Amino acid sequence: MSERTLPLVFINLGGEMLYILDQRLHALNTSDDNSEKGVWSENDRKKVMNDIVGTMFGKDFMDELLKPQQLYSHRTMKTVLTRLAHASIMRLNPASMDRLYELMVMAFKYQVLLCPRPKDLLLITYNHIDTIREFVKDTPVVGNKVDETHRKIIEIYSSLPEGEFQLLRQTLLIFFQDMHIRVSLFLKNQLQNPNGRFALSTSGPVPYGMDVPGLIRTFDRKGREVRRSEFPTGGSYTSPIRKGCFELHGDRVIRLGMNMYTVNHPEETHTSKTDDTPNLLAKEELNLLARLMGSMKADDMPKTETGFQINLFTTDQEEEEEAEASSGAEEPLFGVINIQAMQDEQAATQLAQIAGQFAEGEEQPENLSSSKGDDLLAMMDDL
Repeated sequence: MSERTLPLVFINLGGEMLYILDQRLHALNTSDDNSEKGVWSENDRKKVMNDIVGTMFGKDFMDELLKPQQLYSHRTMKTVLTRLAHASIMRLNPASMDRLYELMVMAFKYQVLLCPRPKDLLLITYNHIDTIREFVKDTPVVGNKVDETHRKIIEIYSSLPEGEFQLLRQTLLIFFQDMHIRVSLFLKNQLQNPNGRFALSTSGPVPYGMDVPGLIRTFDRKGREVRRSEFPTGGSYTSPIRKGCFELHGDRVIRLGMNMYTVNHPEETHTSKTDDTPNLLAKEELNLLARLMGSMKADDMPKTETGFQINLFTTDQEEEEEAEASSGAEEPLFGVINIQAMQDEQAATQLAQIAGQFAEGEEQPENLSSSKGDDLLAMMDDL
């Protein structure tokens, strides 16, 4: 198990969460027919993004996160990301956070599986960081936090040998191996099978520095090539694309890790042509997430704390009925043995203490109308 996996998991999952939040807040800037401004202004969106990104890339937290340590469990990671989301004015109930976390994990798992080389995991992470930096480009203080973290990651990971990156990739695959959540975006694009497993393509460019398969060369004892033969590869492979940039700024070449919820970002496949048409599948996936979230309403809060509460179901009774229906409808095919090691409990406690710093020093929003919370998911329901 690699001890350098945790920072990459946190940054990539956090980036996927920011992609979803940014898209939804952008959609709520105008009314359905674009005739008037919506409840959420551009300043509100920027404030939410700045609060989350500023907390996510806090110096003390990142210094602790970048220390060599074992990767934590899904439960602990979800706890940290929940606290991160709550660094803004949003409040997610546990059921909603479960759905959001599953969507983030499956998106990152897809990116890891399609990663050409183990070292290219850094390029996926840098794509997330580049997009996050763009979110906060109008706030230099927060942008400097992102740049500082990016420099630390380059310093730590650029010197790692290829074997360590391979171990890091194996650690990620172990982390993802039991996650087979079906995502409609992937299902409808035929990137995922009905059982939740991804359908990997046998075509496209080979990794940088590799040869196109299909050729066998035979050499004699003096190192001279004496014979060539070909064999069927079962796929359609092309020459490798150019090497991506591993510096602070530059062309990463691969598009894995970029925001797939933007209207002009095509889905990452090697069999389809890239164009600038809107990604309707991505929009539909976000609409599904919005419908899953149900309705939103602002609870009675003290005057010193304002925000909005996201409820997955309208009432607690409906939530209990849904949970009972889900447990009754899906019977496990095999017996499951749950093993909880003491090391995981200790790790969860340590990271929970770090996550507790999210709440410290958090500035409370001022003069933010609670009616925004009443209307946010109501507008989602109308999509």
